[in-house]
Amino acid sequence: MIVQINTDKNIEGYSRMNEFFSGEIKKELARFDNKVTRAEVHLGDENGDKFGKNDKRCLIEVRVEGKSPIAVTTHADSIEKAFSEGIVKIKRSLDNTLEKMRAH
Repeated sequence: MIVQINTDKNIEGYSRMNEFFSGEIKKELARFDNKVTRAEVHLGDENGDKFGKNDKRCLIEVRVEGKSPIAVTTHADSIEKAFSEGIVKIKRSLDNTLEKMRAH
């Protein structure tokens, strides 16, 4: 599985952060490894320098063999929390999608 981490201009993309998020994606989606070919994570701060509640955004898009991409978006007070919530949502979406594929 190829993992790509993207940040907007308001989030500094340190290599340690990229390594951490890439590792977490690979670990959390390991059971889908035979179906998922690529995962992209887009992290952003929607308010920039201003403070705002739930202004950190995480969009996770995964590409499943033979299917359209699946994407989820979460908002939280921190990038880490938005990412964590995004992982839960994408795993749920993958479970549902793959279950439907098995049923057909």
